[in-house]
Amino acid sequence: MDAEDAVRLRRAIARLARQLNTSATDEGLTPTQASVLALIVGHGPVGLPELLRLEHLNPTMLSRVLGRLEELGLIDRSPDPDDLRSVSVSVTAAGRTVHARIKAQRAEAVSNAATRLDDREQQVLIDALDALDHLADELK
Repeated sequence: MDAEDAVRLRRAIARLARQLNTSATDEGLTPTQASVLALIVGHGPVGLPELLRLEHLNPTMLSRVLGRLEELGLIDRSPDPDDLRSVSVSVTAAGRTVHARIKAQRAEAVSNAATRLDDREQQVLIDALDALDHLADELK
């Protein structure tokens, strides 16, 4: 892949991310809050060091995000049973509901947009999914 193709790919991914992030605001969450909630749903209960590693946020920002999610009743914080000096974060029933709505809104948006592509373009996207997943892994 040459530099021009890499720039086009990065731009397309960034545009998609920006457009899909708007579904989080429909739930009153910022994209970062929605992302952290999704990580907690997928990995929870999870400790703060693991969240920092997964989300690549600084500790102050993560603390603010978790505070807001807790204020909204979407997560609970509790002492880590393995290390009582540490905190573990888990999702509440309300948090699961909000996460499911965001996920459904994003899936519907992608599906609706994809139906407006021709059959060849749809198949190209499907064929590229494994490569995009591998690319994301390589960028870590």
